Amino acid sequence: MAESTIFPTVWFDGKLAPLESATINITQMGPASVSSVFEGIRAYQNPTTKALNIFQLDAHLKRFLQSIRLVRLECDYTFDQLREAVVSLVRENDPAADVYIRPFAYAESTTFGAATSKIAHVVIHVTDWDSKLKTDVVSHSAVSSWARLTDNQMAPRVKASANYLNSRYASEEAKRNGYDHAILLTPQGKVAEGPGMCLMLARDGKLITPAVTSGILESITRETVLQLARQALDLSVTEREVDRTELYTADEAFFCGTGIEVVPIVTVDRLPLGDGKPGPISTRMRDCYHDVVRGIETGYESWRTVVNHED
Repeated sequence: MAESTIFPTVWFDGKLAPLESATINITQMGPASVSSVFEGIRAYQNPTTKALNIFQLDAHLKRFLQSIRLVRLECDYTFDQLREAVVSLVRENDPAADVYIRPFAYAESTTFGAATSKIAHVVIHVTDWDSKLKTDVVSHSAVSSWARLTDNQMAPRVKASANYLNSRYASEEAKRNGYDHAILLTPQGKVAEGPGMCLMLARDGKLITPAVTSGILESITRETVLQLARQALDLSVTEREVDRTELYTADEAFFCGTGIEVVPIVTVDRLPLGDGKPGPISTRMRDCYHDVVRGIETGYESWRTVVNHED
């Protein structure tokens, strides 16, 4: 995978600033990462107008503020101010292709314990990140030996940087053993999610996904996909606990998330799902999601914040 390029202007504590000037002391790097939360937001270029569609911006910023609150930090910026910050930042950098937007909030601390201040510093930056939608990318996945975090340990519904060490353990194990991605189970042995993405199964033409009480992030892409499944694809959808063996008996499955987008899972623990190729539901969802995020499908307009080059 090609190395991403960060665009030259960032938003740092209330104002646009050159990337090189938006710094913290090196001694803060470790402690700040412990007391930090973040979001990942994509902006997709429309092939006809060339405008960028920031996808689900409002939902991402609402979750960002919720995460700040749940880690007991305080934010000096309102939802409207953060929304304007993202739009202004994208407009200022004027990207000519798809990009990824990363809001990040952290608290200063002298140790790895309690933060010195409860006021969150907020940084937002933009980087390029090519979409894999409508490509032949698939996943050969494995059930991880690492269990998913639980709500009374390090709550998965908080998009906290520290939580992603759990994901890193699972991802590293999967790749070391020759797989593309991991699938984490709860301590009770139920299917949770991938390390940074949710999981959907299809069986007998119906979509099944673990409930939000199964140790998963309350994913914005998951909610998007479920709504599209019901409304655009006319599928029956069930949210419930999922057993490990249901992974092996599924007709097909796919991951979904802002970063991974929609990627079909073709094998789990080297057992093929269906005929070992992307299934029809996975393919339809991937293509539908592609058209919605780019504004090719003109419905769901409220999900897209359009930034034109001439603005």
